[in-house]
Amino acid sequence: MVIDAVEEKKEIISRYRRLLRKAKPTLKGNDAKLIKRAFTIAMEAHKDMRRKSGEPYIFHPLSVAEICVEEIGLGTTSIIAALLHDVVEDTDIQLIDLERIFGKKIAKIIDGLTKIRGVFEYGTSAQAENFRKMLFTLSEDVRVILIKLADRLHNMRTLDSMPRNKQLRVSSETIYLYAPLAHRLGLNAIKTELEDLYLRFTDYPVFREIADKIDETRASRNKFIKQFVQPIKEELDKLNVEYEIKSRPKSIFSIYSKMRKQNIPFDEVYDLFAVRIIVDTPLEHEKSYCWQVYSIVTDYYTPNPDRLRDWISTPKGNGYESLHTTVMAKNGQWVEVQIRTRRMDEIAEKGYAAHWKYKDTVSSHESNLEKWLVKVRELLEKQDLTALEFVDDFRGNLFNEEVFVFTPRGELKTLPNGATALDFAFEIHTDIGAKCIGAKVNQKLVPINHVLKNGDQIEILTSSKQKANEDWLRFVISPKAKSKIKELLKEDKKNVVEEGKEILLRKLKQLKIETTSQMYEQMRAFFNVNSQFELHYRIGKGTITVNDLKRFKEFKPSSPLKTRPHESVDVKTIEQEINKVKGRYEDILLIGEDMDVVEYKLAKCCTPIPGDDVFGFVTVNEGIKIHRTTCPNATELLANHGNRVIKAKWTSQHEVAFLTGLKVIGTDRVGLINDVSKVISEELKVNMSSLAFKTDHGIFSGEIMLYVNDTRHLEMLINKLEKVEGVVKVTRFDSRSNNT
Repeated sequence: MVIDAVEEKKEIISRYRRLLRKAKPTLKGNDAKLIKRAFTIAMEAHKDMRRKSGEPYIFHPLSVAEICVEEIGLGTTSIIAALLHDVVEDTDIQLIDLERIFGKKIAKIIDGLTKIRGVFEYGTSAQAENFRKMLFTLSEDVRVILIKLADRLHNMRTLDSMPRNKQLRVSSETIYLYAPLAHRLGLNAIKTELEDLYLRFTDYPVFREIADKIDETRASRNKFIKQFVQPIKEELDKLNVEYEIKSRPKSIFSIYSKMRKQNIPFDEVYDLFAVRIIVDTPLEHEKSYCWQVYSIVTDYYTPNPDRLRDWISTPKGNGYESLHTTVMAKNGQWVEVQIRTRRMDEIAEKGYAAHWKYKDTVSSHESNLEKWLVKVRELLEKQDLTALEFVDDFRGNLFNEEVFVFTPRGELKTLPNGATALDFAFEIHTDIGAKCIGAKVNQKLVPINHVLKNGDQIEILTSSKQKANEDWLRFVISPKAKSKIKELLKEDKKNVVEEGKEILLRKLKQLKIETTSQMYEQMRAFFNVNSQFELHYRIGKGTITVNDLKRFKEFKPSSPLKTRPHESVDVKTIEQEINKVKGRYEDILLIGEDMDVVEYKLAKCCTPIPGDDVFGFVTVNEGIKIHRTTCPNATELLANHGNRVIKAKWTSQHEVAFLTGLKVIGTDRVGLINDVSKVISEELKVNMSSLAFKTDHGIFSGEIMLYVNDTRHLEMLINKLEKVEGVVKVTRFDSRSNNT
């Protein structure tokens, strides 16, 4: 590639000036000089670096800073931190140098954005460790996470130039942690784009198909919306208030999620778009104007009483305020209408950063987000969680479908949707949770696992004889209740664990087994326990015996990868090993950078077949396992253990049959099952492993496990089956077990 240095320099300066123009309204005093200094340092530090796309590296920090200003609404401190966010990690500049020039606050933010260096212990997750480090700074300064989201958004926008396994890892990490985090901080526009980009890079054919269908329906949709809003506009004009009516299709990812969740095609997704009415009104009149608009909409169109959502009276945990209703249009189509004010709309799109603009005028609107940050700080103070446990608990704090309930004195409490009486007890106080034996919900006696509904009023019943037990963890869902129960159980377990630890060390010495972190990782996998704590507990309890330990000594992991103690499994190591075993196995899957043939197992959770988009995952004890990129476990594996992921691709097929499942739904008639099995076994000569059908009031549904050669073979079979009289739908399904 020929590089025109003069043109490149012009483009860099042009982008820098564009950033300054966008930041201008927020700049004060010395700000422009400080930004120029940060830009100069970043330019010099990254001068010889290029991105995978071939562009100068400085384009990236400039773009991240621009997203911070334009799409999140941040100011000078964040611009400087964004421009310098990679210099400590990727160049010789030290954090102390930046602290001397820009002060402690900016240095702290940059430190939060800098990945931890060095090799991680075998079995830990570098991704989880770095995420936890970043969040430690979040508890002091929210801007760390906002800049990180801007950084992630730009990386996702430019992911095209990355190799396939990196695309899968970054996309999965994004949907697993960053999109929910953007949602939790109220950054709706960024959340939506991250989700759509995730789908684009993990399942492009589906992404393209939905995008094309949205385009195809645009003209008819616009015509419909014009007719729908006409009478509403006429009435709003009489209100004598500034307003704007927008309509936009639902995001590609939300349409995809609905199709998958309800197992329906695109044509059956009825709420493809939403109409948004935004009114400009003084703060004190916001509520009354929104309800007036609601009244106008429902005068013309009949509302669905089950679909009214009032997030103006009780805002969501991320500060989101809006009035949602779903109404029936004149042509029998359901339409979602969102009603909000200009302030509410800005907060809905730009989230946390937009709150500061209104903080002095509306203190209550900050409270839910502040409460959430308090919870994050509490979680961060708990030092005994592994990074993976921490990420798991943190994710529990992110998903904010909520239920609003009341104490006996009428105090409002917000809990995650699906929370039980026991969750509520722990929300009040740890001691009340620990002694909870039941509750009165709306004056009726209920057990501790009773699921709460919006508006419930709860009184907790306690007993001094009650003690926390393992069963409680099965039905509480709030991170606070889970962590407190784990703490209570750990207290009881600690003595047993200490004893178990002594026994294990003694026995390992006798059996001449070296105590390394890799050995512990293999032992945890062998005994199927999640942590060293649990391993010691089981030994202390006697459920893992000396004979079991002898069996472990005789057990040899089937992984072809012999890693040394304290060495992290990374892609390069794996690919070197693959080169050594080149040509040893006759099979049809190519793995690794050089696309070699190597031993593997097919994951039972998603039963991949030739033609599927797949990746390899290096397990601790079972060698390489092959998963579909759409596997139910893929996101978590890629997000937490990206360093164990390797490329895998099917090559030209031999006549090998692979087991897969089909779900068939239709209207029942005599001879239907016979016709279905004829198509499978006689016409297409496909072997079946099992066939299970049931009928209910004239509707039949069945599951067939059968052997096919590849995805083309499977598609041909599905097309044939759909032509059988009475068959309405045929879909592939996964076995959905959790074997990874």
